[in-house]
Amino acid sequence: MVTVIDFEAEFAKLTMLRGRTPTSSEEERAGAFARLAPYRDGAVFTAKFAGVSAWERHPNGDEIVYIVDGSTTLHLITAEERETVSLRAGMMAIVPQNAWHQFEAPDGVCVMTATPQPTEHLRVNVEDPRTVA
Repeated sequence: MVTVIDFEAEFAKLTMLRGRTPTSSEEERAGAFARLAPYRDGAVFTAKFAGVSAWERHPNGDEIVYIVDGSTTLHLITAEERETVSLRAGMMAIVPQNAWHQFEAPDGVCVMTATPQPTEHLRVNVEDPRTVA
């Protein structure tokens, strides 16, 4: 059976999490994120926030990130390099497997991801996640 997702309707259900930080609690994040459907070894997710996300990485595969509305700066750290890319509505990025990444969206962003699981999160405010033991 085919899965059909109405992104406009799904984003309308979310509330904008303003002032997101790497230390934002589950309670603060509730209502701004949704798991829409299973996909391969993970799921399709949506998020609606303004601020800075926690650092995260996905050891089991690449993550697809699509910007539905707004814009974000995506910071990535791989074993080889540190990279920063600017993304706006209509753009997609493929985050390499096991790359630490963080979103910075001071004006707000609506993002859809196809995210492999598990996801490792660092809920501390650090410049470089590799420095955390």
